[in-house]
Amino acid sequence: MYRILLVDDEPNVLSAVRRVLATLKPEELDGDRPEIETYTSTEDALKRVSTMPVDLVISDYRMPGMSGVEFLEQVIQRQPGVARLIMSAYADLDAVIDAINKVQVFRFISKPWHDFELKSAVTQALATRALILENQRLADTVRRQRNRLSRQEAELRRLEAESPGITRLKRAADGGILIEGFEDE
Repeated sequence: MYRILLVDDEPNVLSAVRRVLATLKPEELDGDRPEIETYTSTEDALKRVSTMPVDLVISDYRMPGMSGVEFLEQVIQRQPGVARLIMSAYADLDAVIDAINKVQVFRFISKPWHDFELKSAVTQALATRALILENQRLADTVRRQRNRLSRQEAELRRLEAESPGITRLKRAADGGILIEGFEDE
């Protein structure tokens, strides 16, 4: 299940976005319906992010007290891997650049939005995040395996230096180990 936080100082916008996201089909989100939480206060949203893992945060750009970029910077401090979207009614190029450069938003969505565009951005952001997490998990597995192999290789080199030839065994036809210097009597 995906947990999505919506943060906007306008309750009507939160309701509208929630309604749109509620129409996402389970097959669009790995078979689950999203769990959607709404906040009109950035402080309350930050408290929630501090206590509960979140997959996606959608924030308004202009809010009283704290901009969406400032809010997302604090979210990233608490949960670096969370996917991020910003919405704004103002087509301010500087705002878009600020959001991209400072908090690496997945997408900047204009208000009013097209429902299809919003749903598409959400599903793509969640899919991208899931792919990043899976890649990290696989990379960690490979790193663990390589470290284990490196320790094995280091031990084999140590044994070879200590007793040359010990790692290169000669086998008899019956599977036994042949030791040089000893002949059958």
